[in-house]
Amino acid sequence: MAETASQPKKRSNGMVVAVCLSFVAGMLGMAYAAVPLYRLFCEVTGYDGTTRRVEQVSDVILDKDITVSFDTNVASGLPWKFTADQRDVTMKIGETVQVDFTIENPTDKVTVGQARFNVTPFQSAAYFNKIQCFCFDRTELKPGEKRVVPVVFYIDPEITKAVESSSVRTITLSYTFYPQDDAPVASNAEKAKGQTKL
Repeated sequence: MAETASQPKKRSNGMVVAVCLSFVAGMLGMAYAAVPLYRLFCEVTGYDGTTRRVEQVSDVILDKDITVSFDTNVASGLPWKFTADQRDVTMKIGETVQVDFTIENPTDKVTVGQARFNVTPFQSAAYFNKIQCFCFDRTELKPGEKRVVPVVFYIDPEITKAVESSSVRTITLSYTFYPQDDAPVASNAEKAKGQTKL
């Protein structure tokens, strides 16, 4: 009789352990998914000054000017020089514009970096659309290499309709290049080429 009473108890303990393990596994999965999901949320909504990535240009150009200024920074650990070729640009809302930036590696080593960005005021970020940007990918610079990299963007005309952004006349696009510790881009590409030749 004691044995039959202990069987349901064992099953009950096993169920509790299974539920606890499932909960822990679920929490770990959510922790790993949190960063990419947050990044996706920011890109879709413009939250926290994150711009939107789009595939095509605007088909509406308003007869209203807006000024976009550029702020360039390099994080410690990456010995690059990084500047915008122009401090700001005044453009029509909806007009597609290209602005060039210059990055330089003055060292004698191959270095890899990637730019992170945001837009202020934050409420304008949802209307800042990038078609092309060096910030989408990692960038490798060889020793002494200097490179001009473009950003192609437009400001969505919807910015004039939203109450929180209709008064915005100046937007600041800020970039910071951070070091990337992984293998250089070129060596990975060369490895891939070598493998396809075999």
